[in-house]
Amino acid sequence: MSIKLAIAEDNSFLLKAILEKTAIFSDIEIKILATNGIELLDKLEKNSNIHLILMDIEMPKMNGIEAVEKVAQKYPQIKVIMLTVFDNDEHIFKAIQAGAHGYFLKEVDPPTLHQGILDTLEGGAAMTPSIAMKALKLLRNPPNFEQPKEDISLTSREIEILEQTSKGLNYNQIGENLFISPKTVRKHIENIYAKLQVHNKLEAVQKAVKNRIIEG
Repeated sequence: MSIKLAIAEDNSFLLKAILEKTAIFSDIEIKILATNGIELLDKLEKNSNIHLILMDIEMPKMNGIEAVEKVAQKYPQIKVIMLTVFDNDEHIFKAIQAGAHGYFLKEVDPPTLHQGILDTLEGGAAMTPSIAMKALKLLRNPPNFEQPKEDISLTSREIEILEQTSKGLNYNQIGENLFISPKTVRKHIENIYAKLQVHNKLEAVQKAVKNRIIEG
C-alpha cells in the first residue's frame, strides 16, 4: 500500500530537501504540497484521502500549530508529524497540545523519517530523541506560555476600529463609519499593532479574539 503524504512547507529549499528524502522510498506518494496552513486546508477540502501530513511550524497566513488544530478537528483520521527547525519548548508543547502525532527536526535522516512515518501510521509517536526528552520535561512541569490577558489595554476607540477591521473594512470605510480621517484610522491601527505586538491585520484580529478583546 502506498502512503499518501501531504507536505506543508513555505521554504522552497527545505521543501526540496524533504522531497529528496521521501523520494528514496517507493511506498511514499506525495499528494499535496502547500506553503501555509490555509492552502493546506483548501487542498484537503478537495482531497482528504491523505494518510499523513509533514507540517512546518513557521508559515505565513496560518502557522503549523493552528493548522494541526484544524486538521485534528476536521480530519481526525489524518496523522501529523511536525517537521521543523525549531526545538523550543513552546513550539513542542503547543504542537503536541494541538494534536500533533510526532515531532522531527528537519535534519532528520531519510531512514529515520521513513520509519517515523510508518510508526506514526501504526499508532506510535515519532520524535527526535532530544525532542522526546524535552516533551517529557514539559509533561513533568507544564509551563504557562499564555500571556496574561490584562497586559493588553486598548482604548474603546481602538477596540471599535479593530472590530471593524475584523469585518474586512478598509481605512476609508472605517473612517466614514467613525467620522474620522483614514489617516487617523491608520495611526490607531499602528498603535493597536504595537500594543498587541503583531505585524498585520490578521494577527491583530486573531490575538484580540484569543484575548477576548473582540468577539470572534
